[in-house]
Amino acid sequence: MRRITASIVLFLLGAAAQQPAPQQQPAPQPPPGVANTSAKNGPVTFSVTQQLVIEDVTVTDKNGKPIEGLTAKDFTVTEDNVQQTIAFCEYQKLSETAPDTPIPPAPPPVAADAPAPAPADKDKVPPVVVTSISPEKPGDVRYRNRRLITLYFDMSAMPVPDQLRAQAAALKFIHTQMSPADLMALIAFSDSVKVLQDFTDNKDELEKKIIKLFIGEGQGFDPTDADDSASDVGSAFGEDDSEFNLFNTDRQLAALQTAVKMLGQLNEKKVLVYFASGLRLNGVDNQAQFQATINAAIRANVAFFTVDARGLVAQAPMGDATHGSPGGSAMYSGASMMAFNNNFQKSQDTMYGLAADTGGKALLDNNDLGKGIQMAEQSISSYYILGYYSANATLDGRFRRIKITYNGDPSAKLTYRQGYFAGKTFNKFTTVDKERQLQDALMLGDPITDLTIDMAVNFFQLNSAEYFVPVTAKIPGSELALARRRGAEHTLIDFIGEVKDEYNVTVANVRDKIDIKLSGETAERLSKQPIQYETAFTLLPGTYTMKFLARDDETGRIGTYLNKFVVPNLNKEQKRVPISSVVLSGQRMDKRDSLYNTRDKDKTSVNPLIQDGMELVPSVTRVFSKSKDMYVYLQAYERGQASMQPLVAFVSFYRGQAKAFETPPLPVTEGMDPKSKAVPLKFSLDLSKLHPGKYDCQVTILDPTSNKAAYWQAPVMLVQ
Repeated sequence: MRRITASIVLFLLGAAAQQPAPQQQPAPQPPPGVANTSAKNGPVTFSVTQQLVIEDVTVTDKNGKPIEGLTAKDFTVTEDNVQQTIAFCEYQKLSETAPDTPIPPAPPPVAADAPAPAPADKDKVPPVVVTSISPEKPGDVRYRNRRLITLYFDMSAMPVPDQLRAQAAALKFIHTQMSPADLMALIAFSDSVKVLQDFTDNKDELEKKIIKLFIGEGQGFDPTDADDSASDVGSAFGEDDSEFNLFNTDRQLAALQTAVKMLGQLNEKKVLVYFASGLRLNGVDNQAQFQATINAAIRANVAFFTVDARGLVAQAPMGDATHGSPGGSAMYSGASMMAFNNNFQKSQDTMYGLAADTGGKALLDNNDLGKGIQMAEQSISSYYILGYYSANATLDGRFRRIKITYNGDPSAKLTYRQGYFAGKTFNKFTTVDKERQLQDALMLGDPITDLTIDMAVNFFQLNSAEYFVPVTAKIPGSELALARRRGAEHTLIDFIGEVKDEYNVTVANVRDKIDIKLSGETAERLSKQPIQYETAFTLLPGTYTMKFLARDDETGRIGTYLNKFVVPNLNKEQKRVPISSVVLSGQRMDKRDSLYNTRDKDKTSVNPLIQDGMELVPSVTRVFSKSKDMYVYLQAYERGQASMQPLVAFVSFYRGQAKAFETPPLPVTEGMDPKSKAVPLKFSLDLSKLHPGKYDCQVTILDPTSNKAAYWQAPVMLVQ
């Protein structure tokens, strides 16, 4: 299904403009599905929104043979009992011989470190990496007379032995069983959905991409059970993992939904072969995500063929070497084995449900995993592609039932999708829809950048192991839509983000919603000033990647921040004075004057940027006004010192090689925190005597006792 939007502009000129205007005549109302916007004495604009619905129809005679040579006149299509006009009818003839139609070349993938080719059009820049399946234009059948098969490897749901079996099965099928009419695409999911290969019949390319699968990727999310089958790890009153398993299963289903949406951009019939070592739903909460994935597959005309990569499993009564032995009397009474069998059956039931509800099949308890790909291949025979523009242009997200009849032989059998869910505009999204949109955007490899967002990440040592990492996000207020609710203007912003370590394991995440109420003068000021949001994490030393999304909840526009940052191990610093990151700020504010209050009191209490009820707001862009003071804050650490050792610090401004400004040396002889051994260093700078322009700001810290020093430097901009 696609939407096609057309705008017609009518200019009232010439003699029509000289006609006397009728007095107090109401403006004509546009027909359903047509929006009319006009300005006084200006152009009149009519917008028409239509939904293109694609149906793949298999027509066979009483002997099961495909009926060829049919046209649009041979079919009747109704949607909710309303007859539709068929826009086009294409026959897809699939055979075991090589088709006559050549494959249109897909955009070649470009390595991230390779130089980008010069664009043909100055306004069109080629993508850095291929992160999605190449779409088709509405009504265009790109892969004519081809069978589209997608191999989807859920690396987060398979241990290493099962990943190897799935890889071997895919290689065997490509090398020995792939027919000339087959086109294959490769998708993998570990921490995000990755398109390894767009649709192609090049066996060498497919084999190369499958061989390059990183075996062991996605591990660390293995589900754990809290019943009689759970391993006895010797811990008392351990934290219940069921809530984490629920989140992981939702992520797996949401990732599958993301892949399905990519395939939905193609008009042809598609099958997706899903390799996983079971997929277990926990409770009733993520039934919503399960149903959403099924609905997305139905909309995209994708059938799931699920393959249990565990194969035929023979479980020892006391468990095998892959898991620890359960404890208690359950292992002697048979309750442990019964719980294991129940969990195993539930994990297969979910895979069976995915296949059965989308028109596919599940391959369970079979060591020949390639048979699942063969079943998917054999499920697609010659068929017709019918397209029509729905007479119901309402984007309400409701299910619409389709009925297709063949006007010829009454004994003919038709197989097609029985209905679809209409599209939805953002203002009709439910709470579940909005949450799912953010989850999808978080897992997409291609960041969404409709909204401008920038961030500053700092770090401060809490103890010998942990670091407090405050994060400040800035969004231009002019990009946010303001709406009036209950008599007051407000802006609602959704935030979601996660922090991954160098092994792509999620170590921290955040999900927040801020409703900033505004009125009069404050709302006017927002259009010229940015909104800042603060959150914080507690991390160990290491290299991390942060992906952070913000969404304007009035318009649905999303912005993404993606970057790496390092939390250094200051305990290993021997040559220099160990210091935290340096915070530059142009504003100190009372927490009571904040547009919103943080819900995490613990993080607020340990935040060194909040002192005596005043918060130092970090500058994300490092642009400062000459008319306001500039604040500098950092911490130096005196590990192993029983008492405070004096320090000296000063701030310098350089323009090129010339020193433009420097503060007097600041002696620091007290203020060390007895627990963290942190010594706060604070500066307040008057910049009124400096000329506007770019400078390099340098902070110098000296320790006369140990003859050590530390330097920090960053560019800043001064404006009037």
